[in-house]
Amino acid sequence: MERVDLHPTHNSPCGKYKLRPGKPLPFGATIVPGGVNFSIYSHHATDCTLVLFEKNAPQPTAEIPFPDRWRIGNVFSMVVFDLNYEDIEYGFRMDGPWDPNNGHRFDKTKILMDPYAKVINGRDVWGVNPDWNNIYHHRARVCFDDFDWEDDHPLETPVEDLIIYEMHARGFTKNPSSKVKHPGTFAGIREKITYLKELGVNCIEIMPIHEFDEFENSRISPTTGKMLMNYWGYSNVGFFAPKAGLAATGKFGMQVDEFKTLVKELHRVGIEVILDVVFNHTAEGNERGPYISYRGIDNKTYYLLTPEGYYFNFSGCGNTLNCNNPIVRSMILDCLRYWATDYHVDGFRFDLATILGRDQNGAPMHNPPLLESLAFDPILGKCKLIAEAWDAGGLYQVGSFPAWGRWAEWNGKFRDDVRKFLKGDGSIGAMAQRLQGSPDLYGGEQRGATASVNFLTAHDGFTLMDMVSYNEKHNEANGENNNDGGNDNDSWNCGFEGETDDPHINRLRRKQIKNAITMLLVSQGTPMIVAGDEFGNTQWGNNNAYCQDNEISWIDWGLMKKNTDIFNYFKKIISFRMKHPVLRNRGHFRNCDYMGSGFADITWHGKKAWYVDWSDNHKLAFMLCGKHAKGGKVDDNSVYVAMNMHWQMHGFELPKLPDYISWHVFANTDASPPYDIWEPGKEKKLDNQNEFLVGPRSVVILVAK
Repeated sequence: MERVDLHPTHNSPCGKYKLRPGKPLPFGATIVPGGVNFSIYSHHATDCTLVLFEKNAPQPTAEIPFPDRWRIGNVFSMVVFDLNYEDIEYGFRMDGPWDPNNGHRFDKTKILMDPYAKVINGRDVWGVNPDWNNIYHHRARVCFDDFDWEDDHPLETPVEDLIIYEMHARGFTKNPSSKVKHPGTFAGIREKITYLKELGVNCIEIMPIHEFDEFENSRISPTTGKMLMNYWGYSNVGFFAPKAGLAATGKFGMQVDEFKTLVKELHRVGIEVILDVVFNHTAEGNERGPYISYRGIDNKTYYLLTPEGYYFNFSGCGNTLNCNNPIVRSMILDCLRYWATDYHVDGFRFDLATILGRDQNGAPMHNPPLLESLAFDPILGKCKLIAEAWDAGGLYQVGSFPAWGRWAEWNGKFRDDVRKFLKGDGSIGAMAQRLQGSPDLYGGEQRGATASVNFLTAHDGFTLMDMVSYNEKHNEANGENNNDGGNDNDSWNCGFEGETDDPHINRLRRKQIKNAITMLLVSQGTPMIVAGDEFGNTQWGNNNAYCQDNEISWIDWGLMKKNTDIFNYFKKIISFRMKHPVLRNRGHFRNCDYMGSGFADITWHGKKAWYVDWSDNHKLAFMLCGKHAKGGKVDDNSVYVAMNMHWQMHGFELPKLPDYISWHVFANTDASPPYDIWEPGKEKKLDNQNEFLVGPRSVVILVAK
């Protein structure tokens, strides 16, 4: 028997399309037998019109009002039959009160994009100037679910075993030095998968790839004359759609398949994908911003508003999403579930995540329902959830972010404490906490070392090379009189500001880079490095390159040849971490010998074995007992690390080992390449088993074999 709901019941007013009442769920545009089901929510709109365009057409081909009797609750829905799915674009007009003091900004003259749009036209090729007279800039399209995933699935790599590699999807390969066929695209990243495997990372964290407008706040730099753009993309237009301008096939509308192919190929070689998601605000800005979607659909529902109807600005970008409104909360959950199921992504890093815990008046909540829902969601149950635990409104929750045993955090205190120690003015007490996975921050029953995502650099701030080359930021190219970007960088230029030919300064900088990556990778927790740091990429002192779509932000692959020793060091120390589970414990150390090995799981040392002068903030050593690896579940070699951040050489007395094993040197950042680091498993046995002379500003790793 033929289904009744396959048949239309009405005609559109223009007579061109056949219609029938739709299904209110799911929201968005869904292909159904014979047509497309359109569904959109608005609590305060009085009526809604579906606007249909042929692809790229300047004017609509039809406007179809939703009959009021087809409205169910606060949802407008209908099925339109016989559409050419591949050539149709759609939007909505919403009518309702214009009452800004009460939060309502309805304007029926505006064509609005579907918040649930899975494909968005209008910015199909990166950097191509749009037609500013276009009546509908960001155009929703119907998405096809016909991708062949074969046997692919999320990898579910234990979080303690990850090496996260943060990258910008465009900047990773846009520089001609990348020598890829499709620079600056998802396809370009695919061409570098072999490189990622050689480096040894097993997870990429991609800066925002949801549809955004690179022309938002675009302008000419008064200092360089170059176009400044919304390069980073932390200002979403649509949360469900991959950005067409980041796809080589975006001009053909194939960005969905291109990104899915990238995920599948990364998974094939064991590399996870974490998306940097931005649910704290949208590209619509403040009261003077454009109508794109949410403002015109239901402003009072989607945004945090003051009692006078203005926008709270905890994001620093003009507005703040009303994340703990049940409707917005459901949209965010629907979005993340969609990326986890339809794109097979392995996790999410949440930009300015403390905003997600603010109530409708902007106050922090004790148990934010959105964060709790994400923590316990059944579909997201194996996804990594990583919070940037602060926001532009001054709320800083590193160590106190509501976690329910599920959330990890970007550990900003790791960055700050290790940078200070690295340049010689830190605290070894703070350093000891960071090396252990920050038990002072994450010592609760449900947390542990894996709650800490450790990093020294990120997209926001200096690169690793710049961290050892500049005392001050140099953001003049941003056209903001060098007032933008952070001033508290805890950096040290090693004696000269910027690039230099001085061989002594350059040697010290290389050593400091190796010291930094060593400290990061011998620390408990999940390490994150930034693309390009592994071969000395520079932004010439710019610590806020959010607007620089040029050589400042694009990774210079030519530096690989110049800085081969840095890349070699990165590659080998990543391999060493992966071969030694004693460096990758899930829980915190107990500081006792619970395995009967003769050594506690971690012991602290200084110039004398078994003794630390905690008032000496330049010298610290520790030993990890291999019998206690992964809580005693795995047997490993013991590892000893000595860090001397003093400007003079010092001898470190070595812990005495049982007669049948000896100390072997794996890394010594004071030695000249290639003797600064050895192949894991081929470490050199020490002639002197009693003491090691650690050079000035140097780190040494020994392994007991």
